[in-house]
Amino acid sequence: MEKTPARSRRRGWQAKLRLGYTAHGHRSVVSDRRHEGPLRVQRPFHPEGAPCHSYLLHPPGGVVGGDELDVGIDVGANAWAVITSPGATKFYRSLGGEARVEQRIRIAPGGVMEWFPQEQIAFPGAIVSSRTCFELAPGAHVLGWELNCFGRPASTQPFDYGRFRQRLEVWRGDTPVLLEHARLDGGGSVMTAPWGLGGHQAMATLVASPATADDVMALREALVGVPGEVAVTRLDDLLVLRWRGPGALEGYQLRAMAWTALRPRLLDRPVCPPRIWNT
Repeated sequence: MEKTPARSRRRGWQAKLRLGYTAHGHRSVVSDRRHEGPLRVQRPFHPEGAPCHSYLLHPPGGVVGGDELDVGIDVGANAWAVITSPGATKFYRSLGGEARVEQRIRIAPGGVMEWFPQEQIAFPGAIVSSRTCFELAPGAHVLGWELNCFGRPASTQPFDYGRFRQRLEVWRGDTPVLLEHARLDGGGSVMTAPWGLGGHQAMATLVASPATADDVMALREALVGVPGEVAVTRLDDLLVLRWRGPGALEGYQLRAMAWTALRPRLLDRPVCPPRIWNT
C-alpha cells in the first residue's frame, strides 16, 4: 500500500522544449529551439565535425508530483544529433500528484539520433510516468538509452513506496517495432522477484536501429563480464539491450561498453563522449 496522502493533484512546473536539427554543409546545426518553463538546451558543440552535441537542462534539478516535462525533437534529413544531460533527473516524494515526462523524437530519412540522457532516479514516495517515443522514417538511425534507478541506496532509503511507470516505444511510420510498458510499485514484489528487478536498484534499456544479427553477437561478446544481468535481442532490425544491476555507476560502465561496441559498427565512427560526462 502506498503511503501517499490522499489530496488533489498538485499542478507544478509545466515545461516544454522543442528542438530541430538540420544538416548544414558539413555539419548539423540546431535550426529550431523553443521553450516554455524550466527546460533549456545549452549552446551546441561540434567536437567531432558533423554530429551536433547538445545538453538538455532542467534548472530546478528535481521533479515533484504535478510537474510535467514535455520534450519534442525533430532530426531532419541527414542531420546528426548527440543529446545528453548534465546530471540525473530526480523524482522526489509526491504529495499525491503524478510527475510526468514525455519525450518524442522524430528522425527523418538519413538522420541520426544518439540519445544518452543521464539516469532518472525515483526517490522513495515518487509517483512517476515516463514515456520516450522514437519515430523512425525509412533510412533513419537511432542509438537510444534510458537508465532508471530506484531509492537512495547510499542513504539506506529503498524505493519502498511510490510508483514508477515507464513506456518506451519505437515506431517505423505507423508500425510499432517496440512497445515496452513497465510499472514498478515501491515495496512490491516487482522490486525483488526474479521476473522483476530481482533485488537490483537499477535497470536500463538500449535500442539501436538498423542492426543485424552480427551486431547483436558482437555486442554480447563486448559485454561479457559487465556488472549485473544483461540480455541482447533483436526485433526485425531493432537491437534491444535490457539490463538490471546495482546502480548508476555500473549503468555508466554498461553505457560506455555498449556505445564503444556499437557506434563504429552502426555509424562508422569511434565514440566521442560528451565532455560533461567527465565532470
